[in-house]
This record gives sequence, C-alpha cells and structure tokens, in this order.
Amino acid sequence: MADSTIREEHQPPKGKLANLKTLWSFISVYKLQLFFACFFLLIAATTVLVLPTAFGDIIDIASSDEGLKPEGYLTFLAIVVIAMAVATAMRFYFVTWLGERVVADIRKAVYERLITLSPEYFEANRPGEIVSRLTADTTLVQTIVGSSVSVWARNILIAIVGSVWLFVTSPSQMTYFVIVVPPLLFAIIYIGRRVRKLSRSSQDKVADVGARANESLSALNIVQAFTQEAFEAKRFGTHVDDAFQLAKRRIRVRAFLTFLIIFILFSGIAMLLFNGVQSVSTGTMSKGEMFDFVMRSILVASSFASLSEVYSELQRAAGSAGRLAELLSAESTIKAPAKPHALPQTVDGDIRFENVTFHYPTKKNIAAIDGFNLHIKPGETVALVGPSGAGKSTLLQLLLRFYDPQTGKVTIDGIDLRDTEPTEFRKHLAFVPQETIIFADTIAENIRYGRLEANDDDVRNAAKAAAAEEFITVSDEGYDTFLGERGTRLSGGQRQRIAIARAILRDAPILLLDEATSALDAESELKVQSALDHLMEGRTTLVIAHRLATVKKADRIIVIDEGKIVAEGTHDELVAKDGLYKRLAHLQFSVGQ
Repeated sequence: MADSTIREEHQPPKGKLANLKTLWSFISVYKLQLFFACFFLLIAATTVLVLPTAFGDIIDIASSDEGLKPEGYLTFLAIVVIAMAVATAMRFYFVTWLGERVVADIRKAVYERLITLSPEYFEANRPGEIVSRLTADTTLVQTIVGSSVSVWARNILIAIVGSVWLFVTSPSQMTYFVIVVPPLLFAIIYIGRRVRKLSRSSQDKVADVGARANESLSALNIVQAFTQEAFEAKRFGTHVDDAFQLAKRRIRVRAFLTFLIIFILFSGIAMLLFNGVQSVSTGTMSKGEMFDFVMRSILVASSFASLSEVYSELQRAAGSAGRLAELLSAESTIKAPAKPHALPQTVDGDIRFENVTFHYPTKKNIAAIDGFNLHIKPGETVALVGPSGAGKSTLLQLLLRFYDPQTGKVTIDGIDLRDTEPTEFRKHLAFVPQETIIFADTIAENIRYGRLEANDDDVRNAAKAAAAEEFITVSDEGYDTFLGERGTRLSGGQRQRIAIARAILRDAPILLLDEATSALDAESELKVQSALDHLMEGRTTLVIAHRLATVKKADRIIVIDEGKIVAEGTHDELVAKDGLYKRLAHLQFSVGQ
C-alpha cells in the first residue's frame, strides 16, 4: 500500500451491525480507558438497581411500629447515591474521552488514506460526499462511541438483571410484567423499523437541500448575472418543502410510537400498583417491598423502551462506520512497488514517453493519448501546443504519475515511473497547474508550500522573481496577509503569480507549466516571463501555453491533436508549413504582430 500507517484490519465488513467492527480496531487501542469505562458502567447500573431496595427499606422502617431506627438505612442509601453519582460521572468521562479520541483517530486515518489516493478515485466518488463522510459520519460515530453505546449497555444490564431480580423477588407479580413487555417490544421493533426507514429518507432529503444550496451559492455570480434569484429560491423552497413533508410523516409515526410506549408502560405500572396495593392490604407484601418492586419495574420497562432508540442510533452508526470503512480500505491505483527504484541523487531531467496509450477511467472508449513517443533532453524547453482536448495536460498528469498509462511507459533518467516511489520522484518536479490552487493561509505559507523548510528570505526572493512582491507589500499585513478560502482575496493574476513563486521556490530540475501565465495582464506577463526564462535555465521544462512569447522561445514545439504528435519544430519552422500549428498561430498567437 502507499500508506503503511493504515492497518489491514480496516477492511469493510459485511452487514450493517458488522460494520461496527470497524470501530473496534480503533477502540481496542485504548484498553485502560475502555476497562475503566466498563467498570464504572457496571457500578452505575448496579447502583441504579439497588436504589429501589434502599428506598423500600426506608419506607418499611418509617411505617413500622417496632421503633426501628432508620439511620443505618439512610447511611446505606447515601452510600448508594454517592456511588451512583461518582460512577455515572466517571463513566461519562471515560466514555466521552473514548468517543473524542476514537473519532480523532478515525478522521486522521481517513484523511491519511484520502491524501494518498489517485485522481481516478475522485472521478468515481464525489469529493463533496467524501468530505461529508469525513465530517458528518465521524460526528455520528462520535455520538455513538461517546454516548449511545454506554447507554445501550447500561440499559441491557438493567433490563436483564432487573428482570431476573423481579422474578426472584416476586414471581406472582412478574405475570403483569410479562404481559406488558412483549407488546412493548413489538411496538418498539415493528414501528421502530418504520421510523428508521423514514429517518434515512429524511436525511437524504436534507442532504438534497444542502446540495441544492451549495450548488446555487457556489454559482452565485451566474445566478445573479442571469437574474434567476426568484427561480433558485423557488427551486430551493421545493426541496425544503419535500424534506418537511417527509419529516412530518416521520414525526407522526414517531409520535404514535411514543403514545404506544407510554400507554403500554404506564398501563402495566397501573396494574402493578393495583396488584401491589391488594398485596399490601392482605399482608403478603410490605409497603416498602411494593415500592421496591414497582420502582424496579419502571426502571426495567424504561430500559427496554430505551433500547429501541439506541438500537436505531446503532444502526445509523453502523451505516456511517461502513462508509468510513470503505474510505479506509480504498486502494490507490498509483502505488510503489515492493522494492522501488530510487532516482539518482542528482536528476538530469531526461524524459521519455515510449509508445504511451492512455484512457481516462470514465472514458475508456476514447484514447486521450494514443501511441505517443517523445524524448525530452536534459535542460530542454519543450512547448506542447494543440486544440483543447488534444491531450496536453494529460501528458503532464502522466509525468506526475497521477495516472499510469495502459500501455507503454514514462521514464525519467531511464527509470520507469511505475518502478519508483511516487512521493520520492515528485520531489524532483515543480508544477504550476492551469487551475491555480491557493490554500486558506497566509501569502508566505502559500509560497512556502513549494519547500516547507525554506526561510523567509527564500520566500521573498521567490515572490520577487514571480513579480508578486509589488502587490504583496501593499497588502494589509504583507506576507502575513491571510488569503481566505481558495485565495478569494486575490485576483486571478495575483493567484497565478503566487503559484509561480511556489514553483520557483521548489527549485526542482524538472519544471511543468500548464498555462502558467494565462491569467496575467500583458505587463505582469512580461515580468513573470523574465523570471520564468531565468528559472528554466538548466532545467528540463514542459510548457503548455497559448501565449506567443513562451512558445517562441521554446527549444521545440510539439503539436498534438487527438493524443498524437502531428508536427514538431521551432516556431518559425512550423509557421512556414501548412498545418494545424500555422492555423493555431493565426488564430491564437497573432502572427505578424
């Protein structure tokens, strides 16, 4: 695997409740905290069951004519209450600690896995949905591990032990209890299933509402530019109303379930009280024993009733755990071999594409690159030119090994990239993508991302070389200016200069420029182009560009169409020939100006 820190036991198990096994590999690490959580859970459940007896004894003493002193019983009651309070507090601490710690570990493990996956995975899986798993699903798991599981375990203990205790205490009274519990469990299980189905459907509808809002707000400039505010508001309102209608059905069913539970439960308690009063009047049961039995019956019946809701939450958690398990077990198609070949300490930058054919996973019938052969010599600057969709950016992605070709190979200094460790060979490449990526951090840290160990002087020199310092120095906080999410505080040209500064700071022997100056104005482009000319000296450079200045200065221009080389040469050589390049030059490069 690409990431050895993810353990093999995180394979997604089959079945909803079986998915909870995924959590065990994280929980079991903290054996001491788990032991204390279980220990205090047991103490808390025991004291809850003992409490009715303590109250019952005090009632018997208070109503006795024998002059017995209640001090000893009151002391026992105080001890039980204190033990219950301490145990409950400690159970809450350790269980909540486990929930927070386990979810933190899961989030880290999932992210560590995601960050190693190849782009192919994200073609088939929506990033927005994956982020939802990383946040919403882990939050639900946190609720379950940090609360619901312990509540479920406590209720199980109280229900089972309490039922046995009731039967031993008064077998005749258990007749009423047996009459009450089966209908209660039937209502909980049968109607509870309906509630759970409606809850899942309701969650899906709410997710649709969120997706609709996110889509329209992300394209707010388009919505407003085409004056479709009213249309979007109406469409969003329709989604909200659909979610509300489904929520109403869920609420009605849940309300009916609540009615049944309360009716059955308190009807049984009423029968127990009636029979208890009869037993007290005939002398077969004391007042304290009656109180003890009724109170414990209420605790046991309530525990049975609570199991339904907790079981529903456990099922939801099982679904979340299953989705997280899928992420944890996801395999990257780009991985290092068992014994990777290391690139030489000094990389010359000799690049070869040898009979490369590549299809994108989502377009298996169309070859993005078809039988492609190209040799780029060390220190050579090669420009890739062609119409949109010709395969230019695909070549850079293959060189970065974001994908592997189906046939042929890509080599650097004679070493097949599939034989290397991806994170190692990529250290020798600097990349300026077509879509500029800016992180929600300061200007300095965005530039330093190219080489994290770089000092402030290195960062400033890179910014100067990229003609970025002129707008950085007039910013409110200079290099410490926070850029916001996706660099929304910068113009397109400013973002591009930050990306170029990042690549300059990288100082790698191979430079990849994908429309690196497309968002720059003419004046800024001249400044940046001068910096790029200096940067490309002694480096192997692949340039995708439609700008005349960059293409003219390239050692070679490779004209690509439909994934194949259709022409190559210098600018003057290609313009002198009739063909695709000459046509593109007239359309895009303004030949003759």
